[in-house]
Amino acid sequence: MRIIPAIDIINGKCVRLTKGDYDTQKIYGEDPLEMAKMFEGFGFSYLHLVDLDGAKSKQIVNHKVLESITKKTNLRVDFGGGIKSISDVELAFSCGAKQITAGSMAVQKPQLFFSILQKYNPDKIILGMDVLNRKIATNGWRKYAVDIDMIEFIRSYEQKGIKYLICTDISKDGMLLGSAIDLYVEILNRTNLKLIASGGCSSIEEVKMLKAIGCEGVIIGKAIYENKINLKELAELC
Repeated sequence: MRIIPAIDIINGKCVRLTKGDYDTQKIYGEDPLEMAKMFEGFGFSYLHLVDLDGAKSKQIVNHKVLESITKKTNLRVDFGGGIKSISDVELAFSCGAKQITAGSMAVQKPQLFFSILQKYNPDKIILGMDVLNRKIATNGWRKYAVDIDMIEFIRSYEQKGIKYLICTDISKDGMLLGSAIDLYVEILNRTNLKLIASGGCSSIEEVKMLKAIGCEGVIIGKAIYENKINLKELAELC
């Protein structure tokens, strides 16, 4: 299973939010590159990089941060936030992203998302699904598509060739109270996607549990920054 540390960026700084609320942002570092180098130094191979400024806007904002990390580390970066067009996808890949995560586009512009799936290798595209009470959230979690069934949404893209899914339960995000295990079990039982868990993971035991139920990866952010998980122990699971 991939163990994927997360860096979220606002104004060029490393931050974490609680339940996706921008008003709760807490700064954990002034330099995302130095944070990325620290993760690499512990032995991690992957990084989940989110442009929170981009998620609120209509385009990628922090592509220079992405480019700096991919040029100055060997981390395999999946990048999300602000990907609203094919030009955004091209920009992310040109700046070194190995995978891109698109969520709002998949909900609001399905034909555009499908055209990207047709243009690029499906291994390079991750479907991002952020949910609250089984409702799908978009635009930095500020809007909710209440009429879309979660499983039907996933299956519609599975039929179109998507292979990877990042699922974040917003109620768990930044709370350090555990992952949405039941939600992930349902997705794994009802679809065949490679599921990357995101939100709430707060212990080594939980990482092992996510692996046991069949998750392809787990993204860990706040638990690292709040020293709830020992990085050395976590790296040994990679």
